[in-house]
Amino acid sequence: MSIDWDSTLAALWRPRSGALRAVRRIDPVRLEDLLGIEAQKAALVANTEKFLHGKGANNVLLWGSRGTGKSSLIKGLLNVYAGQGLRVIEIDKDDLVDLPEIVDDIRDLPQRFVIFCDDLSFEEGETGYKHLKSVLEGSIELPPENVLVYATSNRRHLIPEQKSENAGVRIVEGELHYGDTVEEKLSLADRFGLWLSFYPCNTTQYLAIVDALFADYAGDRTLLHTRAKQFAMTRASKSGRAAKQFYLSFNGTN
Repeated sequence: MSIDWDSTLAALWRPRSGALRAVRRIDPVRLEDLLGIEAQKAALVANTEKFLHGKGANNVLLWGSRGTGKSSLIKGLLNVYAGQGLRVIEIDKDDLVDLPEIVDDIRDLPQRFVIFCDDLSFEEGETGYKHLKSVLEGSIELPPENVLVYATSNRRHLIPEQKSENAGVRIVEGELHYGDTVEEKLSLADRFGLWLSFYPCNTTQYLAIVDALFADYAGDRTLLHTRAKQFAMTRASKSGRAAKQFYLSFNGTN
């Protein structure tokens, strides 16, 4: 069953059926809800607006610590810009072999599509990244003007590098030259024209997010902060995700 992109804002690729499934319940997260990542948010918004207006825009790699808002930023973009023709297709990295066919089906449509791949990284020996490279850049055919790839990852280089591979690195006339294996692995991340880095929150940033979530809280805020820090310790993470989980947990018990 084909997707009616006039009424459908997002879809998921289902490899067993070989088809896209329309998303009916979209995460309502708003960009203004995402705190502590203002610079990354502004850069992604600017790139997306250029894309929607038919100007030069980059594929984007959002990389860094877990729970820092990488995936939520892309969901928030959809909620803001769907009315301007933005659509999102999510595909798992294990299904990237199907990506060229998905792109072929949407390249002539009037909407603007972000292909969203969450937690993108590859282990040694995996070859699915080659299909992604051909869509990003590297085919005889130029990428379609109405498609960009936004990917999130905990790794900047996406493919692990082995210590032995650095043996091929050499300096020629003062310039660093990588060996063939390292060049191949770096070439995937290089195809993303915009890299956005995400780092763990410090305690001040974490508590600022907590305060924003508890804006209407009338109780003892010092005690609230103490409980929030204790909650973060159990997760070994001070992040927007941990703050949101604390908020949900606190509201469920108080």
